Amino acid sequence: MKILFLGDVMGRAGRRAITETLPRLRADWALDFVVVNGENATGGMGLNAGHAQSLLSAGADCLTLGDHAFDQRDMLGAIESEPRILRPLNLARSAPGVGHRLFTAQNGKRVLVLQALGQVFMKKPFADPYSAVDQVLKAHPLGRLAAAVIVDFHAEATSEKMAMGHWCDGRASLVVGTHTHVPTADTQILPRGTAFQSDAGMCGDYDSVIGMDKAEPMRRFVTGMNKERFTPAKGQATLSGVYVETDDASGRAVRVCPIRIGGRLQESRP
Repeated sequence: MKILFLGDVMGRAGRRAITETLPRLRADWALDFVVVNGENATGGMGLNAGHAQSLLSAGADCLTLGDHAFDQRDMLGAIESEPRILRPLNLARSAPGVGHRLFTAQNGKRVLVLQALGQVFMKKPFADPYSAVDQVLKAHPLGRLAAAVIVDFHAEATSEKMAMGHWCDGRASLVVGTHTHVPTADTQILPRGTAFQSDAGMCGDYDSVIGMDKAEPMRRFVTGMNKERFTPAKGQATLSGVYVETDDASGRAVRVCPIRIGGRLQESRP
C-alpha cells in the first residue's frame, strides 16, 4: 500500500499548497491513502468546516487535528457530521468526535488512523497518550483487522515522540509526529517494521517563524513585548510530510522517505 502523510497545514499558504499539489501527487504516485494534519489551516489556529472540505476535496482521505482542534467553533459541530475528521484520543471524554477510525483505502483495504496528544512541554495536562493508543492498537491488530495503521502523535518533545514510535513498533505501519512544524531528519523503519519520523514538518511558508509572519515573533523574542497578533506567513509554501509503502500481507513498512515539495526547503521525493 502507498501512503502519504502531510504535516500541519498552516494558513492560506498551506491550504493552497495542498489544493494545488495533492491531486497531482495522488495520480502520479498512485497513492492508496492520504492523511493530512489540518489543525492550523484556518488562520494558523484550528480548522473550520469550509477549509476542511477544501482539503478533503483536494484528495485527503482523513484529516487529523491537535491541541487547536476546536479553536474554530464550527468544528464542534462539523466533526460530528464529517467522519473523515479526527481529533486526539486523549482529549476530555466530553469532546465531540472520535480519535480513531477505520477507513477504506483506494485499493479496498482497511486503514486505521489514530491521533494522540503528548504531555511533555504542552500547555495543558492531557490524559495519558500511551494507554489510549495501546487500547486502540490492541483492538485493531496490524495485518488482520487493519491492513495499515497510521499514528499521528501531536507532541512537542522529540524524546516523547521517539518513545511513542518504539511503543508502537510492530503494531503500526507509520508513527509520525506533528505540532512543531519543523521536519526532522530521523526518517527510518524501526526494528519491528514501523516507519517513523519525529516530526513531519508543516505545509506552509518556511520564510517565517514556524509558519507565522516573522516580524511579531522576532519582536517578542528580541524585546519581550507584544505589539500585534500572530498571523500566518503568506509566501510560497513547502509541502512537507512522509511517504510510506507497506507490505500487503503484514502491514509493516518496507519503504519510507521524507517529502518536501516546493517552497524554500530542499526538495525530497520518493
